[in-house]
Amino acid sequence: MTPTKTDFLIIGSGVTGLFLALKVCKLGSVTIITKKADYESNTNYAQGGIAGVFSDSDHVEEHIQDTLTAGAGLCDPEAVRILVEEGPSKVRELLDIGVPFNKDSQGNLDLGREGGHRKNRIVHAMDRTGREVENSLLEAVKSQPNIEILEDHACVDLLTRHQIPDGDKLYPLRCYGAYVLDTSDGEITPILAKRTILATGGAGQVYLHTTNPSIATGDGVACAYRAGAKVKNMEFYQFHPTSLFHEHGNSFLISEAVRGEGGILRNHLGHPFMIDYHEMKDLAPRDIVARAIDNEMKKSGQPNVFLDITHRSPDFIQSHFPSIYEKCLSLGIDISKEPIPVVPAAHYMCGGIETDLWGKTDIENLYAAGEVSCTGVHGGNRLASNSLLECLVFSDRIAMDIKNSGKIDFAPESKFIPKWNKEGTSNAEEWVLVAHDLYEIKSIMSDYVGIVRSDLRLLRASRRIQLIREEVKNFYDRTTVTPGLLELRNLALIADIIVRSAIMRKESRGLHYSTDYPENRNPSREDTILTT
Repeated sequence: MTPTKTDFLIIGSGVTGLFLALKVCKLGSVTIITKKADYESNTNYAQGGIAGVFSDSDHVEEHIQDTLTAGAGLCDPEAVRILVEEGPSKVRELLDIGVPFNKDSQGNLDLGREGGHRKNRIVHAMDRTGREVENSLLEAVKSQPNIEILEDHACVDLLTRHQIPDGDKLYPLRCYGAYVLDTSDGEITPILAKRTILATGGAGQVYLHTTNPSIATGDGVACAYRAGAKVKNMEFYQFHPTSLFHEHGNSFLISEAVRGEGGILRNHLGHPFMIDYHEMKDLAPRDIVARAIDNEMKKSGQPNVFLDITHRSPDFIQSHFPSIYEKCLSLGIDISKEPIPVVPAAHYMCGGIETDLWGKTDIENLYAAGEVSCTGVHGGNRLASNSLLECLVFSDRIAMDIKNSGKIDFAPESKFIPKWNKEGTSNAEEWVLVAHDLYEIKSIMSDYVGIVRSDLRLLRASRRIQLIREEVKNFYDRTTVTPGLLELRNLALIADIIVRSAIMRKESRGLHYSTDYPENRNPSREDTILTT
């Protein structure tokens, strides 16, 4: 099909993509592509809230210190300061847009506390903050005539000099847009853009158990890596300590806010075990809590632990955690009377595409923000509720950088980008055989590259993932492109990147815990960087 053009191509429709679209639509036309419905994103599944300094009893330096402490000595201090100082004004913009954040009886923001925070600073909308933010931003975006949202569209690959004949010899490395698959009819079209922004979220589907939606398949990192961008610190994958353990729970997230309001983790004997692991007990940083749960499960042989909030009144529980209460009750668990069975699940990708403090990658005209990026704010472990904050702050900074860059034109060589060539491909009957690779990837990553790792496990995982990648590549090269095949291709690459990154880090730090190396929390800027 004939290439289409837009000033700004945003890949992803979570809070990063939507907030950025509202900022740049005044500068030109905006096209947002999203794999599923416009509201389907990691943002929509975020229960907890957004961290920020809004109270007179709290201070910027305290939020910074909590972030640095949680990050296990690997955070970029300058990036953290930008996050904390610029964050509150962006949250107030959400208030102006209409996000219904909870307020107290005096009309002030009702501030909660979550793991790793030493002050109450979490702005929330009941236990469905992400959904409320997403809905409010979508409503605002849809009122702007300069923004087009293409649902059921997936990025196949970024457009760079690699697609232009002799382009690697003739042109610098810059992004011209993307090949985009319309999943409704199977057509692949080049969308040319003056600026392309990756806002695709994480890759939780690389593990068997995840709190992420099915679309979280690492597409942005995989596409950027194939195009030649640097990816950084991908060994740091955060496991949320408390996802619901139930055969029909689908790894439903039990928000950090439950512990923030007094929830106590207990083992199968009823012992409140976090007192044995950290001075902050149940409100310790996530990496510590997840490892503690993992250790308790291994010691007891039990498949889960329990989160107990029964000491709070039923009215309090139902008013503060309506979604969690209703979900658990639908599965026969009354959380006002019995503890919640929980287990850690893959939750957040702390590494990602390397960017500067303005969201720029090392590919000209390509930006990234949110979970897909690695700005340095999370280090070796993300502090609770800093994720949506990062989305807001760095999407705003991308918009400022674009605005300050002056007049923008299409790169002249973009006219040489070819149409998608699907000759020689067909729908293969052996798809079921290759689809088995997806389950194998998830199993390998969960068994060998999870909360606790070792050199032996990582090397075993590496050998198997490499074989799967070869199978998937061979299949991809001779098969008609489908959404499932794109996701399998991306997840195989993401798994390989995570494993290689983990092998390179010869220490235990934050979310990367190896039985072969002692833990290190001294400040360090030793990043793990991979590129093609």
